Amino acid sequence: MEECKLLVIWHSRTGGSHALAEAAVAGAKDASLVAADDVTPDCLLKAGGYLFVGPENLAALSGAMKEMFDRCYYPCLGRIEGRPYATIICAGSDGENAQRQLDRIATGWRLRRVADPVIVNTAAQTPEAILAPKTIPADRLAEARGLGAALAEGLAAGIF
Repeated sequence: MEECKLLVIWHSRTGGSHALAEAAVAGAKDASLVAADDVTPDCLLKAGGYLFVGPENLAALSGAMKEMFDRCYYPCLGRIEGRPYATIICAGSDGENAQRQLDRIATGWRLRRVADPVIVNTAAQTPEAILAPKTIPADRLAEARGLGAALAEGLAAGIF
């Protein structure tokens, strides 16, 4: 991976988080979109800031997103302190536990939150709705584009 300003890390099983991540990258114009399974410590070290986009599964981060943090946590510990980050959680209900879990990991890395958490509630509550492909409303995709643009602009301007 080439050196980049903004690294957008995503995981999605039903498409919602992926759509949000793609929208954020479209807004950023100069960002790298990398699936959580493909993220290495080197990816994180080369980035100037991060946008973590993933689903809440069973009141926690998805397994693939958590595995990315497990795999990269210690190799990056003490090496990315102070870098900016933001989050988008795609959830079937409140998304708060996944958000809290991610923030605890970011606190351990000493990352700096630079935007309010974005939680997109799909209201999927039945097994069929939970497993179905997700369609994200246009206004929420626009919000993700705006967040990507703001992060990229802040990094480019040296604000973060």
